[in-house]
Amino acid sequence: MKIFIQNMVSLRCKLMVKYQLDKLNIAYKSIELGEVELVLPISPTIKTVLGTALHQSGLELMDDKRAMLIEKIINTVVEMVHHTEERPGLNFSNFLSEKLQMDYQKLSNVFSQTKGVTIEQFIILHKVERIKELIIYDELNLTEIAYKLHYSSVSHLSNQFKRVTGLTPTFFKSLKKRKRINLEDI
Repeated sequence: MKIFIQNMVSLRCKLMVKYQLDKLNIAYKSIELGEVELVLPISPTIKTVLGTALHQSGLELMDDKRAMLIEKIINTVVEMVHHTEERPGLNFSNFLSEKLQMDYQKLSNVFSQTKGVTIEQFIILHKVERIKELIIYDELNLTEIAYKLHYSSVSHLSNQFKRVTGLTPTFFKSLKKRKRINLEDI
């Protein structure tokens, strides 16, 4: 049995879910971003208790198929931008279609209607947040960041960064106070 969890976008979230499952003695096979595969189905009472515990951590159990689809799209984007080092062999629309086994146009329409932004805009927002993170870490130069995040050039990265933030990456790096947005708030 699978359960779907909204706002589960980081390792910290996965650890919180694991903690709650262990605390309630709920056996599970795997915990992935937005999704937990349980060994056995759980009772409605246990599901309610789990939902309450997760809610206190900012996470939500989901039953709505549309909401679950949106969460799968979000988690795929987060995984691709923040947790994957390798270059995808396909463009993202094909990658997303294959991963979720659905037509990209349908995914795009549902996402846009629900979130108010396109999947492409959502990816760009996440990439800009990842760029900020990498600039702050100061371990990679802009050329390396552009390559790591699959930009065709530093110029493309810089233009997109400036369009979203109003700042150049170089100016952002020079700021003393660097404000970033929580992934959960994008």
